[in-house]
Amino acid sequence: MISVKYRYWSRLLGAGAFVGLLAGLYMALVYAPPEATMGDVQRIFYFHLGSAITAFLAFGVTFVAGLLYLARRERRWDAIAAASAEIGIVFCSLVLVTGPLWAKPAWGTWWTWDPRLTTTLVLWLIYVAYLMLRSAMEDPSRRALVSAVFGTVGFVDVPIVFMSIRWWRTIHPVIVEGGELNLTPPMVLTLVVAIVAFITLYFYLLVERTRLQASEDELERLKAEHFAERGLT
Repeated sequence: MISVKYRYWSRLLGAGAFVGLLAGLYMALVYAPPEATMGDVQRIFYFHLGSAITAFLAFGVTFVAGLLYLARRERRWDAIAAASAEIGIVFCSLVLVTGPLWAKPAWGTWWTWDPRLTTTLVLWLIYVAYLMLRSAMEDPSRRALVSAVFGTVGFVDVPIVFMSIRWWRTIHPVIVEGGELNLTPPMVLTLVVAIVAFITLYFYLLVERTRLQASEDELERLKAEHFAERGLT
């Protein structure tokens, strides 16, 4: 019954992500007008910001799932937290790749240790360390407990990354100012489509990864039962 539910949501989200990514790609490259100052290179912005928001969402899910595990000690919350962290690292990596591609022609540098770039790199390193920590622990209960604490504390860097361009002087522009987006209507629509597409892709990957983890857990349970029946350890 669980597999049927996963399959339904996986197909629905997969189809939505596919259509959304195609639409976002077309709108970013064709529909949206070039930015007055940066020109066509600004089109990377839609994928860059979409990846950043999705990474924040993924790490936020890891944070919430970690808290739920600490409160309830249920295996499913640990599985969701770990899966979301893995996906978040992928999207955060996209942020760190698309950022320099945009920055070099726009600002004349691939990388500079300004607050936004530095805190984003720190965020990536935090969750890479989170996965390394998980892989280093064999006991499932201890791994889940330590990971939940680490993932919860590590989330502190997310609001720091978000607020860095407001707290410190950086080369990044402020997109939202005075409650309004500093973009033309076609740019806003393109950005919304790109963000929705990336978030849909995130949920598709989350469903697939948790399904895979459930299968792995079931396999481990069957192996344990098999060995127990034969008096093996």
